[in-house]
Amino acid sequence: MKFTILALAAAAVSANVHDRTYYEEKFFNWLKTHEVKPVNGMHFVQMLKNFADNEDYINNHNAQGKSYQLGHNKFSHLTVEEYRDFARLGLDAAPQSTAEFVHQAPANLDSVPASIDWTTKGAVTPVKDQGQCGSCWSFSTTGSMEGAYFLKNGKLESFSEQNFVDCDNRSNGGKDKGCNGGLMDNAFTWATKNGGICSEADYPYVSGTTKTAGTCNTGCTQVKNSAPKSHTDVTKNSDSAMMSALAQQPVSIAIEADQKDFQLYKSGVFTGTCGAKLDHGVLAVGYGTLNGVDFYKVKNSWGTTWGDKGYILLGRGSQYNSGAGQCGMLAGPPSYPNF
Repeated sequence: MKFTILALAAAAVSANVHDRTYYEEKFFNWLKTHEVKPVNGMHFVQMLKNFADNEDYINNHNAQGKSYQLGHNKFSHLTVEEYRDFARLGLDAAPQSTAEFVHQAPANLDSVPASIDWTTKGAVTPVKDQGQCGSCWSFSTTGSMEGAYFLKNGKLESFSEQNFVDCDNRSNGGKDKGCNGGLMDNAFTWATKNGGICSEADYPYVSGTTKTAGTCNTGCTQVKNSAPKSHTDVTKNSDSAMMSALAQQPVSIAIEADQKDFQLYKSGVFTGTCGAKLDHGVLAVGYGTLNGVDFYKVKNSWGTTWGDKGYILLGRGSQYNSGAGQCGMLAGPPSYPNF
């Protein structure tokens, strides 16, 4: 049996750039790092094949000197089709503007700072991990609420995504669908109606493992003054409006995250092919320029082993998706809560 598996493994990588031992050494280290256990021998062979293909893809891309680099992460054993299913990109549908207020572009962009990074100003909690639950919308929502709450109260609270996943649904006066998707504007509205949100410590996240929403826990204690008074949508397809909004606080955004380069992103400004079919909610936490390339800094919810310690820099400028922004990040519309 062992001989058969080795033979299959050798055949699986026969069309790759290097020999089997090159990929196996890296793959065994990857399995240990990410604590992944193959279900059986055939599963091992398939994962090794995918890993080898991704290794070649990463090396080929990185040799081209582009503005961003690729690297291995927890999705390295997956094809892009498997990644889309595994990551459970959880935006319910293309967001619709529901906010009472709209953040307009400033008349003069000179009033906006050249760069901003809320991660250096105490307004952003550590990177979290949604796991195998389509709850990205809840992480984007808590992220922008955490930032707004900090700026209002001078204290950084980690809000509960599980509170949203379990309770923000039709049974409790909400519109979102737990691990089956949701929208940030809907979640802001629910938090306002609910009178606030509980803390991460009081209502910890478990759906990343269970892969489903649980029963709403009404016994958790809401963080004082955690109910947004309202929320604001940022003018769509406008870098000026987005930069102006980000200059005042972190902003929830929707993006398209189903591309292979996004799957394997490691560092630098992501300027690769990325459409505007919105499928994932994340948090914009700043903007700036790196090596002459303008960017938005974005916090993801896939843990710290993905991307640049859980973050990605998305290209900034009207050249991306005809003004809709890199990965469609300006098209949502972007939004933020008001405390």
